Amino acid sequence: MLKQIILGSIRAVVGALFIFSGLIKVNDPVGTAIKLEEYFDVFSRDIASFFEVFKGIALPIAVFLVVVEVVLGIMILVGWKIKPAVYLLLVMIVFFTFLTFYSAYFDKVTDCGCFGDAIKLTPWESFYKDIFLLILILILFVFRRDLTNNTANWSKYSVFGSLVLSLILAITAIRNLPFIDFRAFKVGVNIGEAMQPSAPLEYAYVMRRGEELVTLDQYPTEDGYEFVEMNLKNPDALPKITDFAVWNDEGEYTDEILIDKKILILVSNLSKMSTANISEISSLVNDATAAGVEVKLICASSEEETRELIKENGWAIGYYLGDATVVKTIIRANPGIVVLNGGTIVGKYHHNNTPTLDEVFALWE
Repeated sequence: MLKQIILGSIRAVVGALFIFSGLIKVNDPVGTAIKLEEYFDVFSRDIASFFEVFKGIALPIAVFLVVVEVVLGIMILVGWKIKPAVYLLLVMIVFFTFLTFYSAYFDKVTDCGCFGDAIKLTPWESFYKDIFLLILILILFVFRRDLTNNTANWSKYSVFGSLVLSLILAITAIRNLPFIDFRAFKVGVNIGEAMQPSAPLEYAYVMRRGEELVTLDQYPTEDGYEFVEMNLKNPDALPKITDFAVWNDEGEYTDEILIDKKILILVSNLSKMSTANISEISSLVNDATAAGVEVKLICASSEEETRELIKENGWAIGYYLGDATVVKTIIRANPGIVVLNGGTIVGKYHHNNTPTLDEVFALWE
C-alpha cells in the first residue's frame, strides 16, 4: 500500500512537471526552435558537423518535442500505456539531462529554455532539475511492474485529446504569435524604462582584512582592506532589457526610435523571411507614409541587403539594423510588426495578421 502511494505521488509530480513544461513551450514553439538551433550550432562545432543539418528543421523538431512532452505527462498521470510511457520518459529525460549538463559544464547555451521564457533557470539549476526528474523516473522504471495500466476508454481519449489539442495550439502559435507573451518586449512595456534599473543598484563589498573576510555596504576608504569581490544586493532592480539597440551607417538611433508614434517592420533573417503577406505589409507601409506616420524597418542583415529589400517593395521608409537574437526576442514572426507609442509597445502582429492603418490608429487613441 505504501509503495503504491509513493509511486502514485512520483507519477503525479513527474506528470505535472512534464505537462507544465510542455504547455509553456507549446505556447511558443518558435522560441523552443530558436533554442534548439543554438544547441545544434554548438554541437556542429564541438561534436560533429552533421548537426548543422538539424538547424534547418529545428521548428518541426521543436513541435514534436513539446507535444510529446505534454502527451507523456498525461500518459503518466492517467496511467494509459504506463510502461511504454516510462520508457519514453526515461529516454527524454536522459536527452534533456545531457543538454543541460553540456550547457552548464561547458558554458555554451546559457538558458536551456526548459520552461520557455516563463521561468528562467541558470544552466546548473536546469541540470539539477533534470537530475531530480531523472531520479524520479528511474524509480518508476525500476518499479514499472508495480504500475497499474489504465485501460479505461476515458484514459485513452485523454491522451489522444491532449495530442490533438497540443498540436493545434502549437501550430496556431507558430502561425500567429504566442498566446501569452512572457518576454521582456511584451505589449505594455516601455522599452526605454525597461532599459533602466528599477531602483538604484546596491552592492556589498567583500574585503579581506588580515586573515578575516568582511562584507561592507560601502567600499572602505581606510587602509588595511584588500578587495575580494562585490555582489549585487538587489538583482531584481537590474534592467529587464539590456541588449536593445538599432543603428545604420550614420550612427546609433536607439534613443530616437523610442520617441513619438512609430510602426516598426522587423526582419530577423532576410534569407528566411516569409513573403506570403508582403502585399498586406506594403499596403500598411504605403498608407502610413501617406498619412505622415513614421515607419521604420529593423533588419538583422547588412546595409546593402536592407536597402535592397526596401527598394524591391517600393517602401519610402528609413531603416535600422539590429541584432538577430534581439529581433527574434521582440517578435516571433519573420517579418513582424510592432507598434510603438513613445517607446511603449502597444501592439505586436505576426505577418499573417498584418493590421490596417485604422487598427494602428485605434492603438494610439
